[in-house]
Parts: sequence; structure tokens; C-alpha cells
Amino acid sequence: MTAARSSSRLFVAGIYAADLVFAAQRLPSLGETIQASGFMRSHGGKGSNQAVAAARAGADVCFFTLIGDDAFGEDARALWRNEGVRSLARVIPGQATGAAGIFVEESGDNAIVVYPGACRTMGACDLEMVEAEIAAAKVFVIQLEQPVEAALRGLELARRHGVITVLNPAPACPLPEALFPLCDYILPNESEASRLTGLPAETPTQAEAAARALLSKGVGSVVMTLGDRGSLFCNSETSFTVAAHKAGACVDTTGAGDGYTAGFATALAQGRSPRQAMLFATALAGISVTRRGAAASMPTRAEIETALAAMAQPPQ
Repeated sequence: MTAARSSSRLFVAGIYAADLVFAAQRLPSLGETIQASGFMRSHGGKGSNQAVAAARAGADVCFFTLIGDDAFGEDARALWRNEGVRSLARVIPGQATGAAGIFVEESGDNAIVVYPGACRTMGACDLEMVEAEIAAAKVFVIQLEQPVEAALRGLELARRHGVITVLNPAPACPLPEALFPLCDYILPNESEASRLTGLPAETPTQAEAAARALLSKGVGSVVMTLGDRGSLFCNSETSFTVAAHKAGACVDTTGAGDGYTAGFATALAQGRSPRQAMLFATALAGISVTRRGAAASMPTRAEIETALAAMAQPPQ
């Protein structure tokens, strides 16, 4: 039986990863050992980051993932309870929970290696097991840290039930052509857009050309994040950019893209227009980069609204 649809519920599917974060003046070269200036263990995984960010931003969130029967899995369940995320996580005996090694330079730039753990086995049947929960949502969000097969099936199920679909194609990888028309919105960054289309996306003109190449594949609308140049919206009717929000010094970009995706999806689920959703996402991501960590850096709804108010004021 299909669950009753929530007017603003967000369904997020993806992975959880225990983040091991090392801060250093620079990244080590291959074969080199350097001393870190700091270390923290945090919560990550694109799907989990997005679920936590959305919950803090005021969304009614369900999160589906696969975790192992280990200490990292226990930590993940505690995180979701504390953050108000309704967990649909399934424990896979004998499998490890995901983990990530994150290296952060003094500039805030990072390099990441991720092991999906139990989510390596996520397939179409796993999404089918939570079809009723997908059908009850307003917006469905998924990324590409679990197998593409799972993303494709999740998008198909959401489309079947008239749920707005959002794909964050990260990390970028070859995708079946059948997947693109299932995306009401696709949210790549410049490098992901370039990898998906084979086109450069470094300048504004190039970014729009890459966005239009994604539209030609059947995507409904493209929202491309452009770093400190803001973000680009493009569909068959219009294109525009939203400026980035600088909330303070950038100390860690880990999770910024997840925050943007979560903010955009949260605002859509609550009935805001795409432009309004981009502004909301921009405020959220702009705050997150001023803090260390991934899930830990995500701001509250009150902080986002304060930033939006500041963004609306003319410069002095």
C-alpha cells in the first residue's frame, strides 16, 4: 500500500561514510609522507550529508542507505536520530559501513577517496523495497556514490509516482542515456558537467553550452554550480545565474556541493521557485564552507534565513 504523500517530504537515497579528515599545508605527492596539522573524525557520504543538511534546513527527510553491522553503522544511526532524519537504512550482515579519507589544504580545497562499503551492493531491488516511501515524497534526491543501477531505478520509481526528481551526478561517471530524461533537475558542478557531456565548462559561455548539451539528452532543467562564480540555471525556456554568497573565510569546501543540493531540494519541496531554491541553496553552501567537516558544517534554518536576508540587502 502506498503511503500518504507529504506535501513537503524529501526522500534522499545514497551512502553514509565515516569521514577521517586530515588537515595539512598541502596535499602529499605520490609516495610522500607529510605531517598533518589537524585531524577529525566526522560524518560524511553524499546521501547522508544531504539528508542531514536538509533536516537542519527545515525539511521533513527520509534517508535510505545500506550500512554494515559495525561501529561506523552504529554512529550513523545515532547521527540520524540526533538530526531528526527518518532513517530507512538497512543493515547488511558481514559488510562494512562506508568510509572516506579526506585531505584538506590550508586554502580549504580538498581531495577525497571514498569506499562505499555495504552500498557497493545497492541495486534496483533495494529501491523497490522502499517504493511506498518514495511515492509519499514531494522530491526525490540521489547521487552516484552507489551503483548507477540503483540511481536509475530510484529515478524511475519517483517518476512513476509523480515525485520531483533531482540527480546530483557526483562523482561523475558514464550514465545510460535512459537516465537523463528521468531527471527533472540535474545538479552537476563544472567538472561533472564536462565529464557528462565531453565539453569544457570553465567559462560562462562554455558552462551554458554544457548545460544545453545535458538538456539535449532529455534533462528537464540544469543547475550547475560554478564555485565562487555562483550557479547557473538552464532549461528550454530560460537561463540565468545566481551569485555566490560569501559568509566568511573559506576553511573547508568538503560537503559544499552536498549542502547546495540539499538546500535546493528542500526549497523545491517547500514550494519555492527554482530561482528561490538556488538562492536558498547558495546561502546554505556559503555558510558551510566557513566551517570544517561535511555534515558537521551544515547550517540551521535560522542561519540560512539570516543569510538570505543579508543577501537581499544592497551593498553599503
